[in-house]
Order: sequence, then C-alpha cells, then structure tokens
Amino acid sequence: MDLLLDVVCAVDREGRFVFVSAAAEQVFGYTPEEMIGQPMIEMVHPADRQRTLDAAREIISGQPNPNFENRYLRKDGQVVHILWSARWSEVDQLRIAVARDITERKQAESRQAALYAISEAAHAAEDLLALFKRVHQLIGEWLPALNFSVALYDEHCAQLNFPYHVDAHERDPERSVTGQLCAEVIRTGQPVLVTPDQPFALHGFTGTQNEQDSPCWLGVPLNSQKGTIGALIVKSMPGSERYTERDKDLLQYVCAQVAAAVERKQLHSRLQYMAQHDHLTRLPNRELLRERLTGSLLKARKDGGRLALLYVDLDHFKHVNDTYGHSIGDMLLQTVANRLQGCVRESDTVARIGGDEFVVLLDSVQAAEDAARVAIILRQALSQPMRLESHSLNILPSIGVALYPEHGSEEDQLFKHADEAMYAAKRLSDRLGRH
Repeated sequence: MDLLLDVVCAVDREGRFVFVSAAAEQVFGYTPEEMIGQPMIEMVHPADRQRTLDAAREIISGQPNPNFENRYLRKDGQVVHILWSARWSEVDQLRIAVARDITERKQAESRQAALYAISEAAHAAEDLLALFKRVHQLIGEWLPALNFSVALYDEHCAQLNFPYHVDAHERDPERSVTGQLCAEVIRTGQPVLVTPDQPFALHGFTGTQNEQDSPCWLGVPLNSQKGTIGALIVKSMPGSERYTERDKDLLQYVCAQVAAAVERKQLHSRLQYMAQHDHLTRLPNRELLRERLTGSLLKARKDGGRLALLYVDLDHFKHVNDTYGHSIGDMLLQTVANRLQGCVRESDTVARIGGDEFVVLLDSVQAAEDAARVAIILRQALSQPMRLESHSLNILPSIGVALYPEHGSEEDQLFKHADEAMYAAKRLSDRLGRH
C-alpha cells in the first residue's frame, strides 16, 4: 500500500484520520504520523469544508462516492486539488478513501480556460483599456500577477507609453525597473524572465536580483507583422511563487492574442482617421465637419447658445497652381491649414472641404461681433507673405460668416448662407481689385 502513488486513508465516524499511507507526505506535505489522530476537516480548504462535510455524511449513510473533488491546504500553505474515491465500511466503522492529487490537471484546465477567455476577449475587443483589464484578471487566475503592465511603442515618434499599469510600488513606469525591462523587451523582441536565480544583466537594466525574496519579472513582447509594437510585463510580489519557462511560453501565446487585438484596433483607428480627415492638410474633412456641426447644434439648441460657421476661400489659388506648380500649391494649402488652426481655440474645428475651400466652426460664440472679429484675425493671418521653397507668395482670402440662430437653425441653411456670404465677399474683392 505504501508503494502506491495515491494516498490510502481511513477516517473514523468523528472525522479523524486513523490510517494514512506513505504517499500522504508527497501529496499533503505531512507525514502519516503527523496526520493520524488529526481532524480531516481542518486540512480542507475553508471554502470547501461545508461541501466536504455534506459528502462525508452521505458516505456514512451508505452512499459510496467515487468522484468527489475538493481542495486541501498543504503543510507549506499551498493549495492541492484532490480527487477522492470513498465508501463506508460498516464492519470497521471507518470511511475508507483513496486520494489522488489532480492539482496539475486542475491548473492546466484553469490555464486553458483562461487562455480561451483571453482569445475571446481579444477577438471581441472594442476598447483596449477594457481588454487589458480583462487580460490582467484572467492571467491572475493562474499566475501571480498583482503587478501588471502593458507598454505600447509608437515608432513614428519613438515614444513608449503605458496605457495600462498596475503596481503599488512603481507610480511612474517609464522611470522604473518595469519601464527599463519593457524597453529592453521591445528593443530585442525577445521575452525575458527575471528571478533571484536568473538575474538580468542585459543592456539598460539596472535592477538588482541578488536576494532570494526579490520579486520576479516576466516580460514578453507584443509582436505583430510589422515588428514589436509593445510589451506585457507581470511582476510577482517579493517572496511569492516564481515564474517559470512554462509561464513564459503561455504568456507568449497570450501576447500573440493581445498584439493582434492592438494591431486591429490601431488599423481601425487609422482607417477611421483617413475616412474623416483630408490627406493633404490632416484637417477634418466635410464628413467630420458635419458630424461636429450636428453635435454643436444640438448643444446650442439645448443650452440656448450660439455658434458660427466661417467659409474661407483663397482668391486666385488657381493662378498659384498654374504658375508655380501643384507641389507649391499643396505646400500653400498646408500653410493655410496651419495658420487657420493657430487662430482658433481647441474646441473649434478647422476643416478642408475641397480644393482651396476651408470652413471654420466656432463651437460657441457670445455675439455676432465675436465671429466678425475671428474673421478679421483669419484674414490678417492668411494675408501675411508665405515663404514656400524659393518663392514668396501673397494670397488673400474671401470669408463668409453664418450665425446660429440668426442665419438658420439647420446645417444646410448655415452652409448655404456662409457660402453665399463668401461669394459676396469675393465679388466685392474683385470689384475693388479692378478699381
């Protein structure tokens, strides 16, 4: 019996061990001598005790139970999952049971369920922050991951940012050990495991790992088809369970799912940006302008506020293209876009709706004089000479103003009035130019 890998035990009617085979020490951490005479229920995980007592009563009443699962607390404090097969011996007045350690199987099932849930969450992700929170929660079910960070790298501005960072001891991740580790993982595109037994001495890492109760770090890159776009880092508490190579492999699978979700979201954001912005000036286009105008009108109607629409057209822009070429014309339009944006508030919208036509939406104005004052500022800004390569160009704008509610209560009415006012200003300018 002592040669069996499973534990054989006998428990009396009062629930005390009267016999335990030698395998108990491997499974429970206690020697048979330490267990005999002890109440069985005190070794059971507190959350499973009532269920275990109910099952014991059924067995004593004569109902064998060949597949009962519960959790025990080992001598070292770790949780062990046990599959019991038990029946009552009326002759001996003992509960005879065989215990099999299924901890590894239960952990594998838990990991598999978590990985499946992460795949589902990544596939359905609409909000990256919500995805990172969900992944943190799921990883925490099979890894010590109280401290968890996600770093994303923007290659265009060579900047590392942390959209998700949970660490009670590292408030500023960019200046912390976690930040250094993220930078190294992204630089190399390789996972890194740091434990007291595996100190990390690669370039840029200044953390010390010379004490056995030091925390562990596990960093895995978020790799996409374009390269490494970020990193995911988990850090254990000092003295807690250490990460293993197997954990690293599992986290790499998780990171593949997360990276795909991040890349998909970034692609969606780029496509949405392209659909709503002018590719030359990067200004909102007609569709986004209408969307914002709709929102501004709703707010103005609700609050009894006012807004203004300024239609800006560049006089004789065709002459610039014909004389200097389209590349200079494009540079002029970009300069105009920058100057217009520099004249208004962040809450206002400057849009290019086609050719040399721009529209400025003043989200909230107090009086008609405010819109007229902005129009004067815009005209002065655009009238300043523009140095484009070796050419110095002067251009004048024609600006038409429409006010809500004076000139209309609907979008089309305001656009029509601003357009007509702009053409009236252009005709006046042409007459003055001829004279």
